[in-house]
Amino acid sequence: MSDVAIPSSPLARLADIPSEGFAEAEVVLDGDAESLVLYRDGEEVRAWLNICPHAGRRLDWAPGQFLKSREGHLVCAAHGASFALSDGTCVAGPCRGDTLRAVAVQVRDGEVYLA
Repeated sequence: MSDVAIPSSPLARLADIPSEGFAEAEVVLDGDAESLVLYRDGEEVRAWLNICPHAGRRLDWAPGQFLKSREGHLVCAAHGASFALSDGTCVAGPCRGDTLRAVAVQVRDGEVYLA
């Protein structure tokens, strides 16, 4: 990941992200405004750019609204690509084998920050 300025404010409160669910956060990375997908797994949060590697479209079907398959994968609303929540790898669909671009985050005092 390139140099990123750590914001003084959190991206989200851990309590506001559903357990095994998603939230969206807006950040500035390398001078560009970006949307992130935040996924909560217990007390940990993983984050990726909200961009499908297949066609460069957002993953959410409406701002901040993400689809999760019965198998527990993040699903791109545009073309149905499915991504493993452990590492962002596309496990099914048009970009199988590609990965989402991970963004390092950390949880401190119940809030999520860029790492």
